[in-house]
Amino acid sequence: MEAKENGSVDTKSSVENGQLMDPAHWAVADVVNYFKATGFEEQANAFQDQEIDGKSLLLMTRNDVLTGLSIKLGPALKIYEYHVKPLQTQHLKSNVS
Repeated sequence: MEAKENGSVDTKSSVENGQLMDPAHWAVADVVNYFKATGFEEQANAFQDQEIDGKSLLLMTRNDVLTGLSIKLGPALKIYEYHVKPLQTQHLKSNVS
């Protein structure tokens, strides 16, 4: 990923060998852009409001996403199950190997 002058990471170049770059290096703006790009434009603002960067995203529990972001239950469940949890799993696997 290329670092921009403001410290965020260019999410357009966040793919390497067909996989996302490690979210641990994402700035708040990168997390917001990721969720906007995956169809959660309205909910992405909650990550901005709570200042969730990549490291924080990787530490989030299901309960954090469901209650801590003040977003509707349906989108919150999808965000956690289809995005946060897989990103956490990918991060753990990439750091083990």
